[in-house]
Amino acid sequence: MTATERHDVPSTPLALRLANQLLRPAFGSRHTPDRVFDRLLARAGGAEGDERFADDFRSLLRWWAGAENLTPVGWQSARGHVGRHLAGRARIRRLIAEHPDIEREPIEDPVFVVGLPRTATTLTHGVLSLSDEHRCPLLWELLNPDLEVPPGGRRRATAPARRMVEGINLLTPRFRDIHPMTAEGPEECTFALPHALMPLSSARIPEYQAWHYERDFVADYRHLKQVYQVLQYGRPRRRWILKSPMHLENLDALHTVFPDATIVWTHRDPVTVVASFCSLVEHGMAVSTRPVDPRGIGATWLDLLSRSAARGVAARAVLPPERLVDVPYSWLGTDPAAGAPKLYAAVGARWTGAEAARLAAVAARPKGTRPHRYELSRYGLTRADVESAFAGYNALRAEVDRA
Repeated sequence: MTATERHDVPSTPLALRLANQLLRPAFGSRHTPDRVFDRLLARAGGAEGDERFADDFRSLLRWWAGAENLTPVGWQSARGHVGRHLAGRARIRRLIAEHPDIEREPIEDPVFVVGLPRTATTLTHGVLSLSDEHRCPLLWELLNPDLEVPPGGRRRATAPARRMVEGINLLTPRFRDIHPMTAEGPEECTFALPHALMPLSSARIPEYQAWHYERDFVADYRHLKQVYQVLQYGRPRRRWILKSPMHLENLDALHTVFPDATIVWTHRDPVTVVASFCSLVEHGMAVSTRPVDPRGIGATWLDLLSRSAARGVAARAVLPPERLVDVPYSWLGTDPAAGAPKLYAAVGARWTGAEAARLAAVAARPKGTRPHRYELSRYGLTRADVESAFAGYNALRAEVDRA
């Protein structure tokens, strides 16, 4: 798919219009975000001894409440996002207090798939998940990390994730054509990281963006490690295969907390990346913000993504070269059957007939989805704008392609 093909403009499904009407009576609470936050914190179980974590989310909810053009569904989404992270943090702290050995669980030699969004990070993650020797976090586990679920409790444990996926597919049907999700499928660390860029894909929150730029993310990655220690505790130990495009801007913090991690960095032309990702953001933001400003999306995400790439390029200097694997888009984006064995060899994993037999199912477009169409000009950007912003990254990409 090129950046110049016809763009699919998000529509307003009937379900979304009805949801906004139903949620309108509660919309006024965004004028008292501290009161809303206090209720969410009390429901989660308080934050005694962990006030910094709570204060950061209080600030986020305040800023989100003041976002331009926020809809009732958008405000509900903001409360849900903050409430879920508060509840997850309280659960992790409670479990560690009850089982101190959790923090001694070794997360050994994990693989982190990173790279700009829309560079086949999801496909790379899926291909690496094929091995029975590997362990990927599932969406429902990331939303509600807990100890092993008893045999009869699986459906109840997965219910929040199923509701989330069903809600996304109902309110923005085209989203699943761009980034399909399943409750029990491999998902990215973004859902467990306390402060990634996810809120900025729902609303325009300049205060959070500025705060994000100044943040030290080591504490966030320590929390992420605890999430995987909880999910590993009392279960067979396998090599973790983890993924998020949002890791690219924080490779220094990631390396501090996971010093023996193998970093798999996927690469693609940023002109295509920016156009495709802005389209993804537009479809997602249309649920929470009305009207959506495509040019604003273009300006915001050109800045966010180019900054992320520049920080990633700079952080390579502190990464052990033997722990860094560069994956051109052609490896999996054009020929998965040829690229997958190379990927496994590069991370020191075994590619066997068992993985090869499962590859087609992972590489295939999900049944019932349609092609994703997008164009850079819709977001007020030109090829020259993107190439200028990504000049340093493009130099690296040229080296990767030559190699």
